[in-house]
Amino acid sequence: MSQQYSYKAMDSRGRLIQGQVTANNINDLESRLERMGLDLIHYKARRSRSKRLGKVTRQELITFCFHMEQLIRAGVPIVESLEDLRDTLPQSRFREVVSSLIEHIQGGENLSEAMAHYPDVFNQVMMSLVLAGEQSGKLNVVFEHLSETLKWQDELVSKTKKLLMYPAFMGIAIFLVTFFLMVYLVPELIQFFDSMGVELPTHTKMLVIISNFFVDYWYVVLGMPFVVITVLKLLLHFSYRVRFIFDRIKLKVWVIGPILEKIILARFATFFALLYASGITVLDSLRLSQKMANNLVIEAALQQVIDQIADGVGITESFKRVRLFPPLVLRMVKIGEATGELDKSLSNVSYFYDREVKEGIDKIQAMVEPTMTVIMGLLLGWIMMSVLGPLYDMISDIQI
Repeated sequence: MSQQYSYKAMDSRGRLIQGQVTANNINDLESRLERMGLDLIHYKARRSRSKRLGKVTRQELITFCFHMEQLIRAGVPIVESLEDLRDTLPQSRFREVVSSLIEHIQGGENLSEAMAHYPDVFNQVMMSLVLAGEQSGKLNVVFEHLSETLKWQDELVSKTKKLLMYPAFMGIAIFLVTFFLMVYLVPELIQFFDSMGVELPTHTKMLVIISNFFVDYWYVVLGMPFVVITVLKLLLHFSYRVRFIFDRIKLKVWVIGPILEKIILARFATFFALLYASGITVLDSLRLSQKMANNLVIEAALQQVIDQIADGVGITESFKRVRLFPPLVLRMVKIGEATGELDKSLSNVSYFYDREVKEGIDKIQAMVEPTMTVIMGLLLGWIMMSVLGPLYDMISDIQI
């Protein structure tokens, strides 16, 4: 029976390495560490499996694909390529995964079979591409395409995070400033106006109502965002219908929706082109690419395409009948089906959408800062006008 062990070992450079590994017994533990290039110093059996050292990041996967592509192209055997990669890595979840890949391959498995033991690290598309590369003898080409695709995804995620950071920061700042004004500043001024017997205008009375709500139900105001987010997450997790509606709304949101749709379609076109170019059938390529959409509306549309192609309908006609895909996709699918180069046509789709997405993100980023500034200015302007207006009227009456 396998057991989790914590160990302290020394690598070939004399560095102390600590980690956890699963082994059947102490002899198996020593054997595993030896294959990892480590000499066991101390170990301790754990009663239960510890948590993993962390997730494998996209950057680590890019490193894996680039390293494998370069060494396989140079004619280095897969096991030696993985051993070279392992020796350059610090102690981490990724190092343990690479070490385990070496063990499985030395045990007689192919690289794709070894990768299948870690579905949380290597998705189905990556494993299918590696399998196709092994069968066609073009594994280095597959890793080259995977490396470029992962770099594209990483760049896109980085741009999207950068786009969202400023609105999120400004939104939190506006909320905190508004909360402070409503809870502390406005009540003090309203008490002053009441003591002076000042007649308040309508917009100031509205401000008083909102301020009283903030004061009386401050815990609701502060807790509501967390409650809404938690409830939404639970609904999205347990209800397919809610997820479907939410994914549809995301595609319809002004400005952001069209960009999100292009990102999804670019990702679909990229992976479909990779899979199809690797010799995987159209239906299998569609099924695997469908899982990468990460949007139930697009996934449902692709499922309809898959069902229709399976029933004998042409590829182009199947995409047309769904009535979800834009003209560019339909045109490129038609050209690809006619020329027999569907992968190249869909690569063009990915190129066009990639360019449009980057331009769209840059335009939105240029609009976000002034828009948020205007919103904050209008909100604070309304509050100041509602507070200072009666004060100005009172001073004017005193002067008269």
